[in-house]
Amino acid sequence: MVSTTRGFLPRQTPIHALPPQFDALESLLQRMPIKTASGGPGLLARSALGAAVLQELPDLCNAIEQYKEDLPLMTAIYRDYSFLASAYLLEPCHTRFMQDLPYGLGRQSLPSNISRPIAKVAEIVGFKPFMEYAGSYALFNYRLADLHLGLEYSNLRLIRAFEHGLDPQSSEAGFVLVHIAMVKHSGPLVAGTVEALHACASKDRVAFRTGLSKVVDALKMVNQVMNTMWAKSSPGSYTQFRTFIFGIQSQSMFPNGVVYEGVSEEPLSFRGESGANDSMIPLCDNLLQISMPITPLTEILQDFRAYRPGNHREFLEWVERTSRVCELKRYALEDPECAALYVAALDQVRDFRWRHWCFAREYILKTTDHPTATGGSPIVTWLPNQLQAVLAQIIEAATRCDKRGWLDDIVNNAISQQHKLEKEVKRYCKERITLA
Repeated sequence: MVSTTRGFLPRQTPIHALPPQFDALESLLQRMPIKTASGGPGLLARSALGAAVLQELPDLCNAIEQYKEDLPLMTAIYRDYSFLASAYLLEPCHTRFMQDLPYGLGRQSLPSNISRPIAKVAEIVGFKPFMEYAGSYALFNYRLADLHLGLEYSNLRLIRAFEHGLDPQSSEAGFVLVHIAMVKHSGPLVAGTVEALHACASKDRVAFRTGLSKVVDALKMVNQVMNTMWAKSSPGSYTQFRTFIFGIQSQSMFPNGVVYEGVSEEPLSFRGESGANDSMIPLCDNLLQISMPITPLTEILQDFRAYRPGNHREFLEWVERTSRVCELKRYALEDPECAALYVAALDQVRDFRWRHWCFAREYILKTTDHPTATGGSPIVTWLPNQLQAVLAQIIEAATRCDKRGWLDDIVNNAISQQHKLEKEVKRYCKERITLA
């Protein structure tokens, strides 16, 4: 459940130890990473995972049935099967990538000893039968080294990893744990959102300003933590584990989808794990009524909604509906003081999306020519689609504010980034056409 204390993090720390009926699954997952917890090479380092899965893993659907009423455990089992499924399907691509070859094809079918259990447990917990950002890769994939120290960054550890992520100092660990550390601050964001909407509905200007101020302050904290990604996860290391978080849909590795043996005779296709599936910025889009262009790129943004936990989706839908009914944007812009806070909130969304674009540029565009992001969106044009919408809304909304120096800085920065982004997108599109 989404809360004003833990925000979009799960209500309790994810389960990391499975019951003994799942020992075969646990054994494979512990031996799977390129670098295991002991420091030695794992199955993926030797391209040996596929054979081990076929030889060692029984169909554990009956064990899942035994524990199906325990939803926290079901979520942990879903997480673990999703890691195994992605590693199994994409192992051949990683092997080729490490030989400086194109990704080629992944495995085109998922054996029934993975496909049946993941389909069963995914239905129980309400996720897709494939790796998701919240349900498996990030928000349900951490444990606390010391229960007394809570969610301090230095106390966070990954439960599952593909490359070197079981080492908390590795780039893979940093990539995931920074996301968790960001979402740690989503409780105040949720609280401010709810307060602002209730105040807007009751036309209480004082309470509305208080709620919007909380939204701005929470986003500042999220952005501060996001900026630590540069130090926690090296741009040069990202592609070493990125292979395993690709999806099936819109990826050259799976041109016809993947057959889930024992589940569907027709190939299935799912989007891959993506930080774009986090709920914090979509929450702000809905609250602030940020107008997105009607484009195929925006359709992908809308498609991502299905790849979030059900309670996240329900809350975001409530925010979108309530903001529209009470006309939050209009209400904010009718008052200069509220309008200034509204622009400040937009500017924090801009800061987040601009940094996300910088990550894409440094971690991906400069290191690989693969045309699609892990979630299946076009790697060059998708993030700018949303970013340009925010920049335009800042410039438009600022005209409703009293003249203030800091607002001029925000507007001038937005105009500058509009031009810079347009040039960068054109340059990267041209470069990739030349490469093709």
